[in-house]
Amino acid sequence: MDYLCFRALCCKGPPPPRPEYDLVCIGLTGSGKTSLLSQLCGESPENIVSTTGFSIKAVPFQNAILNVKELGGADNIRKYWSRYYQGSQGVIFVLDSASSEDDLETARNELHSALQHPQLCTLPFLILANHQDKPAARSVQEIKKYFELEHLHVENAGSLNPAPWMIWKQ
Repeated sequence: MDYLCFRALCCKGPPPPRPEYDLVCIGLTGSGKTSLLSQLCGESPENIVSTTGFSIKAVPFQNAILNVKELGGADNIRKYWSRYYQGSQGVIFVLDSASSEDDLETARNELHSALQHPQLCTLPFLILANHQDKPAARSVQEIKKYFELEHLHVENAGSLNPAPWMIWKQ
């Protein structure tokens, strides 16, 4: 009896491993990708520097770990985004909801390009409408309309299916 009690209290072994998921985080420079990931990792918001190239962060949650490849959003880096898509299981697209019309147009083109990319088109997308605290921030409805998300479809196995996307405002 004492042995069973000791075994139950002391010999449980390590906890089962948490599943890991590989995500890619994209968006234009200044949209808030680095700040978002730093906040999710519990890092200090001070001294955040915009990502040049790419970085990888493990974001721990209670039931899973997200391995997030953050890709820089500068003009000269966006053309290389597709090289980092392979193996991704989901996409986080961060946009500055208070950005200029030109930047919003560029973000829309980049989002549509990603939604139609063969390695991403069947993956879940989280579209994060960041900078909602700024006076010029667009509402979720305005973003849906401007980005033409309600009418967006992807070609999959010969049939049209709704693109798997969701908008979250921060």
